[in-house]
Amino acid sequence: MSDEIYYQPSFSRDRLIHIVDPDLATCEALSVLFRLEGFQTSFSVDAGHFLIALERRRPDVVVLNLRIGAESGLSLLRRIKALRTAIPVFMLADYPQVEASVTAMKLGATDVVSKPIDTEHLLSGIFDALRGDVHVSAMYGGRRGIEVHGFARLTPREREVLQLISNGQSNKEAGRVLGISPRTVEVHRARVMEKLGARNTADLMRIVLTG
Repeated sequence: MSDEIYYQPSFSRDRLIHIVDPDLATCEALSVLFRLEGFQTSFSVDAGHFLIALERRRPDVVVLNLRIGAESGLSLLRRIKALRTAIPVFMLADYPQVEASVTAMKLGATDVVSKPIDTEHLLSGIFDALRGDVHVSAMYGGRRGIEVHGFARLTPREREVLQLISNGQSNKEAGRVLGISPRTVEVHRARVMEKLGARNTADLMRIVLTG
């Protein structure tokens, strides 16, 4: 399935993205960006407004700053994940915050994007997260994509990490390809192993090769 499918208006119609950022200019700019792609948008500049909006209508995607006013965006991330829904949450960082980013990923964030925002990367991640049937294609060195039992439970980023690890890349090499730190790759790797029921790397390779 080609990437053009991501950008068909019918795909994003009726889907709501809620932006949570204390900077009004960021909220407005992202709102315009997402509306141009056919999404509905709403935004909040404080945690209280977001929680009220969350009760009123569950968004399809949340774009949430790591710091929202005096409150940590991580606490809001926990609140969202406690709802037991599959709402993808993309965290925004005003500046690179490695420790907070790793914590966010452990809590279930789909991705962490530092400002200035790479809008193409963010949009691609959002479309991938919304496509429940998306899978990693054979994009690295012409090698085959991976389709194994439990694969649908992986986030788009976890699928990319699995693809690279299966192709023999180290955490450092995978991080270089994906533009993230080796530590973040390690976190993704641990979550992939947990979701696929692998006890160690050798077990993970066995699951992939026999899946």
